[in-house]
Amino acid sequence: MRKSKPKKRIILPDPKFSDILVTKFVNNMMYSGKKNLSYEIFYEALTVVKEKLSEENSLDVFKKALTNVTPGVEVRSRRIGGATFQIPTEIRPARKQSIGMKALISAARKRHEKTMSQKLAGEILSAYKEEGTAFKKKEDTHRMAEANKAFSHFRFR
Repeated sequence: MRKSKPKKRIILPDPKFSDILVTKFVNNMMYSGKKNLSYEIFYEALTVVKEKLSEENSLDVFKKALTNVTPGVEVRSRRIGGATFQIPTEIRPARKQSIGMKALISAARKRHEKTMSQKLAGEILSAYKEEGTAFKKKEDTHRMAEANKAFSHFRFR
């Protein structure tokens, strides 16, 4: 490569929990630069989670839910001799986290509750219990990687 790699941007922690993970999640959830609205939605969702699971810390529930929907492997298409193979590859940690967040957000947006904070809270609770759309997506990804394990020797080339 001619160009050097771009520098990693420093992400500031969120105001309530002082956690960088929360800020990354809110940045992924944000539309049209409305970060305050995204923070409000996220914090409201965590209060709903806290009400439903009264004994637990809502931030820990969120982190566990995010871990549950984060895939470890993915399949990548690769053309070899006229045929396209789905090759399972491990995901680097930053991409893993990003995929997990995006899966959680997209699954929450597709739910049928009234407000986005209720949708997000519902999806976080589902992911925490290892069920729901986002968790199913992770399971499907792992299943696809397992099915195409025979092509993993094409990875190094």
